[in-house]
Amino acid sequence: MTVKYERIKKRIDFEKIFKTGKTTIGRFVFLKAKKTENKNCRLCFVVGLKVSKKAVERNKTKRRIREIMRSLYLELKPNYDIVVIAKQEILNKKYTDIKDEIIKTIKSAKLFK
Repeated sequence: MTVKYERIKKRIDFEKIFKTGKTTIGRFVFLKAKKTENKNCRLCFVVGLKVSKKAVERNKTKRRIREIMRSLYLELKPNYDIVVIAKQEILNKKYTDIKDEIIKTIKSAKLFK
């Protein structure tokens, strides 16, 4: 079953989360999370130029993170906006290693139901 998650689309929302959200740092990603009044959890993924200069590598990394978060979406707490930001260490890592690290980071942020 495919899960359709809500995305953070507006720049203003993104900036509010980035300025006032709680930060949790992992080995490959760090999360910014902020409690909101939305009934669902909204997600945003950032893979910047610092991760890689090549668009192919950035897009691959973003697809991997997006798929991991899609599989975990139903387990996340509602009423949160989450921004997942990739670090440079995520390149050339196996999918399972990335998934384990993201789960560990989400647990430490206490964002699971």
